[in-house]
Parts: sequence; structure tokens; C-alpha cells
Amino acid sequence: MSTLKEQRWRELADVKRELAERDWFPATSGNLAIKVDGDPLTFYVTASGKDKRKETADDFLLVNADGVPAEETDLKPSAETLLHVEVYSRTQAGCSLHVHTVENNVISELYAHEGAVTFTGQEIIKAFGLWEENASISIPIIPNHADIPQLAGVFGQHVHEDAGAVLIRNHGITVWGRDAFEAKKYLEACEFLFSYHLRLKQMSAVQFN
Repeated sequence: MSTLKEQRWRELADVKRELAERDWFPATSGNLAIKVDGDPLTFYVTASGKDKRKETADDFLLVNADGVPAEETDLKPSAETLLHVEVYSRTQAGCSLHVHTVENNVISELYAHEGAVTFTGQEIIKAFGLWEENASISIPIIPNHADIPQLAGVFGQHVHEDAGAVLIRNHGITVWGRDAFEAKKYLEACEFLFSYHLRLKQMSAVQFN
């Protein structure tokens, strides 16, 4: 394994370890990816069906711009690898993360009819590089198409910047950034906003009952 590939592997393994400690990979769900090279495109992605709370030599495999293995392997790429292909083919992002949490699933269900969920005036919005007073961040919500190429096509319509986030209704959130640090920062900020919003709604419901 080349030095660059080793470095990217370690970076992705570090992120996986941190997210596993948060219990964000229930029932083998979720998938992570990190770009190794842009020309031609290759990136590491989590192998399908693995317990992401464990660390093994088979956690990731290298895939190409079509989302298929770029090296000889018995491992199968994550089912949602094509979402990561959309990110890397449309932007200069270096890392993309997809997790299922109760909070992001509930938020996606509550606001699916609006096609997005918007947060305003929260201090943590600065994590998205928005520093003005009362800044807002909107996260698109797309349908959970069972056909992955169809899902990837709809997802790709919302991938324009080198860092961003998209919710899939009752499925999970995919975030991406220029590197692993930024992608993780986006994910943590999104999940904070989701948790805060749901807790606030719960407290308001109790107060007025």
C-alpha cells in the first residue's frame, strides 16, 4: 500500500472509530468514503455488511469512478457507494459520510413535505462557515428510492459545493467536505441541530399540555 493510500486509510479509520463511539452505525448501517486520487478517481469506501464498531483489515476497499472495486478483492462496496461517486465527480470534496440516527430519520420525516429543513440563529451554524448574525442553513430532504442509481441521480441534483449535506427520508444523512475533518464537522453540526430541534419541540409540547 502506498504512503498516500495508507494515510487515507488511517484518516477514514479514525473517523469510523469516532462515529462508532457515538453509536451512529446501528445494525451495520452507514457508510464512509475518502478520496485517494482525483485523476483517475479512486476512493476508499466501507465494505458492505461489516460491523463498523469493529476494526479489521477488511473495513474499506478501493473503488473507481463507477463505484466498483479498483483492485482485486472479495469485498463488496457499500450499497450506497454511488452517492459517494456523485460527491467526488461533482465537487472537490475529499471525504463523505453517511449515517443513520434516530434524530436524522425523525427530522427527515417531519419535514419531508417541505423538501428541506431550515435552522436559523443557532451558534453551531458557524461550523458551516456561516458567520453572519441569525444565519440560516437549509438541508435538502429527498425521497428514499430503493433503486440506488435513481437515488444517486436525485441526490446528485443537490451536490453543488465542496461541502454540504442531504437528508434521505427515513434513511439517513450524507455529508461531505474538503477533507475528513470538515466532513465530520458538518455531520456533528447537523446532528446537533437535529437533536436540539427535536428536544425543543418536545419541551414545547409538554409546556402547552
